[in-house]
Amino acid sequence: MTLNGWLQILVFCGILIVLVKPLGAYMARVFSGGRTLLSPVLVPIERGLYALAGTNEREEQHWTTYAFALLMFNLLGTVVLYALLRFQDILPMNPAGMPAVGPELSFNTAVSFVANTNWQSYGGESTMSYFSQMVGLAVQNFVSAATGIAIAIALIRAFSRASGKAIGNFWVDMTRATLYILLPACIVLTLIYVWLGVPQTLGPYVDATTLEGAKQTIALGPVASQLAIKMLGTNGGGFFNANSAHPFENPDNISNMIQMLSIFAIGAAFTNVFGRMVGNQRQGWAILGAMGILFIAGVGIVYWAEAAANPIMHAFGLQGANMEGKEVRFGTVMSSLFAVITTAASCGAVNAMHGSFTALGGLIPLINMQLGEVIVGGVGAGFYGIILFIIIAIFVAGLMVGRTPEYLGKKIEAKEMKMAVLAILCLPLAMLVFTAIASVLPSAVASVGTGGPHGFSEILYAYTSAAANNGSAFGGLTANTPWYNVTLGLGMLMGRFLVIIPALAIAGSLVAKKTVPASAGTFPTDGGLFVGLLVGTILIVGGLTFMPALALGPVVEHLMMIAGQTF
Repeated sequence: MTLNGWLQILVFCGILIVLVKPLGAYMARVFSGGRTLLSPVLVPIERGLYALAGTNEREEQHWTTYAFALLMFNLLGTVVLYALLRFQDILPMNPAGMPAVGPELSFNTAVSFVANTNWQSYGGESTMSYFSQMVGLAVQNFVSAATGIAIAIALIRAFSRASGKAIGNFWVDMTRATLYILLPACIVLTLIYVWLGVPQTLGPYVDATTLEGAKQTIALGPVASQLAIKMLGTNGGGFFNANSAHPFENPDNISNMIQMLSIFAIGAAFTNVFGRMVGNQRQGWAILGAMGILFIAGVGIVYWAEAAANPIMHAFGLQGANMEGKEVRFGTVMSSLFAVITTAASCGAVNAMHGSFTALGGLIPLINMQLGEVIVGGVGAGFYGIILFIIIAIFVAGLMVGRTPEYLGKKIEAKEMKMAVLAILCLPLAMLVFTAIASVLPSAVASVGTGGPHGFSEILYAYTSAAANNGSAFGGLTANTPWYNVTLGLGMLMGRFLVIIPALAIAGSLVAKKTVPASAGTFPTDGGLFVGLLVGTILIVGGLTFMPALALGPVVEHLMMIAGQTF
């Protein structure tokens, strides 16, 4: 670990904090129906889309109607994307002549991109046509991210409104998220990436002759536009198999910093949106503070583990950080920071091979996802995820002082607790049950690339990544098999929609409650005590749930590494 490395980490954190307030103010204005600089251009388009959907911005929905519209929209998106992949070979914009994608892989990919997971059991440049990349995958990158934003906004309204029955309109929230936030930012980011050297072309792949006289095909395509939304929408699916380790997706340290900021920008700004819409920005800063503590702790551990490297190397007199599986142009610090960011958010883009990290370096990305990716998290998804933990923390605080718990004047009662616990428990259900089965199923074990605890970590990481809607891979696991394509797809569905529905049910319950004025016995939720309680709740729930599984994987691997054994 070096001073220069920590300065790079602090620069990232500083820029991110500077972005939170202006971006939060803009987003709050958008979802409150206020005018923005883009309104003269976008309002006519917005109203036209409402007409197509048969709604308008003044029509609001009960939470059940909101949830039904969301589910039907996502079901349709899954079916359309599945069909596009199955008939890819006869669709246009396929200069490389890519064949149709198989049924299990099509199911896995369609579910993956609709669920904002972007798990990829395939190599993008060798499997997907330009049409599939642009019309199929990139479109879902936008609308899946907008869906997460819409749910978070609906939950914020439940706290900000004194009483009522409606939580907003799904079509309006999703449209505004796409038109006013995601699309304009992605246009700007696309132009920046092209300027930095990222390809953006519909031309065919280029054939080249190497210095040794061998023939090589250089894959190109509309990379910059997909790169922009993959990061900003915390989707993470790479145009190329190597993802953000590929020089065409991540040319240099400037593009690397922009990508890391893009992953966190909207998720971090949501805390400010929350504070503004509930009328107390200190509430948002308190939530961001809890996220920040967990994030800095994770970065510190990974950076320390990767800088210290493997003690077995030191025994042979080899010094230096662990550079296995990392790009030289990013080094240990930026690879470690990127790994923590992408797993703290539900992004899944990678600029290094996580399976090549040390045991403790790979442990933190696993924990980040298993905690529900509430450390900033995905766009919208991270915010409604941490609200679930806030409900549990507030309930525990209420029990300790012997009074009915409340948050921002809304009483937290049995119904909200049941829904919060249900949403949180669905993640370990998908992660651990599928991992247990795959660990003893011969056909599933055959896909593991490494023996011992590292091989177990490969399986655990895959199902954790799927259920957490992250999409990053540990590496070494051959996931393009019928078993993994189907079960990982099921894990993605569980991790996405078994959290969304309880979250919306909580919103529907809270919006109907009258706001109770604060009293002398009200637990303050904008100070250090609340931040500590929230961090403690997250760590205790995560530790009790996942430590036995982690002990079988990275913890054992670390202890065996110290003893001189590797895998």
